[in-house]
Amino acid sequence: MLALLGVCTILALLLLILFRITSVLIALILVPVIAALVGGFGREIGTFAMEGIRSVTPVAALLAFAVIYFGVMNDAGLFDPIIRRLVRAVGSDPVKIAVGTTAIATIAHLDGAGASTFMVTIPAMLPLYERVGMSPLTLTCITAMAAGTTNMLPWTGPTTRAAASLQTTTSDLFLPLFPALIGGMIVVLLFAIRLGRLERARLSAGGPKDPVPTAAVETQPARAAHIGPLWYFNALLTVTALTALFVQVLPPAIVFIVASAIALIVNFPNPHAQRERLTAHGNAAMMMVTTIFAAGIFTGILTKSGMLGAMSSSLVAALPQRLLLHLPVAMGISSMPLSLAFDPDSFYFGLLPIVAHASQAAGGSAVEIGRAALLGQMTTGFPVSPLTPSTFLLIGLANVDLADHQRRTIPYVFAVTLAMTMVAMVTGAIRW
Repeated sequence: MLALLGVCTILALLLLILFRITSVLIALILVPVIAALVGGFGREIGTFAMEGIRSVTPVAALLAFAVIYFGVMNDAGLFDPIIRRLVRAVGSDPVKIAVGTTAIATIAHLDGAGASTFMVTIPAMLPLYERVGMSPLTLTCITAMAAGTTNMLPWTGPTTRAAASLQTTTSDLFLPLFPALIGGMIVVLLFAIRLGRLERARLSAGGPKDPVPTAAVETQPARAAHIGPLWYFNALLTVTALTALFVQVLPPAIVFIVASAIALIVNFPNPHAQRERLTAHGNAAMMMVTTIFAAGIFTGILTKSGMLGAMSSSLVAALPQRLLLHLPVAMGISSMPLSLAFDPDSFYFGLLPIVAHASQAAGGSAVEIGRAALLGQMTTGFPVSPLTPSTFLLIGLANVDLADHQRRTIPYVFAVTLAMTMVAMVTGAIRW
């Protein structure tokens, strides 16, 4: 009975999200509440929900203040001089332009926001591609690889969703995957060099240039190019915050709470300006925080009521034992293609908990399933998925067709996922 009720709950959530019948927030709150009432848990709903909320509070705090911190750093122009110098350095060599694109997209995606990454990278690099005659599909492919691979950082959407869904910490998910991330970025760089060489060979052989209408490029507001003491302070603060995050001197949320306060008071001493910056970046932060809290209610009710455990037991009984032992590897390999079928909310809050608990019931680790999912599901997969609005921003800014972009990019991002999966297996982040 509990397993059937749990399956119906998950299906209801997926249908409401995938067909956009309600917002994600409403679905995550009302579906489990109704399911608990149907299952006879009316008196325990409050207890289950509050336990779920308490479990995701550190994740919500991390996400909120990471968004604010990187937003303030972007307002202060921390990344602008680096990007300008990269653009000047690449010249007209297709290989250097491809490598420069990788660097810019990686730096721009430190805030974990795909839209802002594409708004920075495409307008900065598209004029160079147009001048040299490089294909804009090469630009979107390299940008997608770099942004997708770095989309597993601890404060990004997939990682915070996975942590909330599995009721674990972002550090437990991300730190063992750090070698895989480095390996993935090396592969991205090698692919960028390859694409640059292919473009160089095509242009040298007299192949047709692939100009892009200049009207497709959206300009960014220019900020001063001067690097002064404030810039160095912001750079040092960012390096210190990231170092503290990786060595776990403080809980990740505290790192960004303190760093955000320092960044605001140093860069915007006026209280009115501080409020403006908080308001400007608070909307994005609040949307994600409320979703994380709603996810806490969802997972809290499903876990404490026993529905999730019953579903996992049924899945364990149905699947062959040999397959259950290799679920993390299977998840890692399939994680990128799953981005084409599941949006991040339906996957991380719907499918992931079932698979994770099934692996745990078979003697595996739920956290390893979460790590495996982060190797591709809405990480490398998000810039090619039609289920993410930022994909359309990417192709719109570059003025390319979605199908052409997917044909060019999917083999590359899938190969990056496979490479990261192998590194994760070798380093023990996921067992095989």
